[in-house]
Amino acid sequence: MSEATSTKIRKPGPSVSCVFICHDGAGRILMAQRSAGARDEHGTWDTGAGGIELGETFEEAVTREVREEYGAEARSIRLLGVRNMIRHDPFSHWVGLVFAVQIEPTEARIMEPQTFDAIGWFTPDALPAPLHSQAPDSLALFLTTTD
Repeated sequence: MSEATSTKIRKPGPSVSCVFICHDGAGRILMAQRSAGARDEHGTWDTGAGGIELGETFEEAVTREVREEYGAEARSIRLLGVRNMIRHDPFSHWVGLVFAVQIEPTEARIMEPQTFDAIGWFTPDALPAPLHSQAPDSLALFLTTTD
């Protein structure tokens, strides 16, 4: 194998993502229903998430992603923890940095209609169904670390 060819081959590895749980500061959580245009798990309800771009801080990535997905400005951002997120159908592996992000509820709207069919505010005891496969663990982290 030539040197030029060998530099193009990379071992697959996990990607890094910022998972964000937007809340209103009064107990409600913003959830989005994934559309047929979403990458996977169509019709399920999920919190937000997005990849970190080269050179971004975690907070910059979260701020950008909240704007891109919901058109809202982050009032506060707090790191809740880190999750190893592995799915098998289809296979994906992410290292998820999970954040609580307070936003103004009236600012939230669907900014990516190709990805989301609906958004809504829910209390933890009345979450929509079905949930995305990764949502329960991220939400549990949010609920156990939020005052």
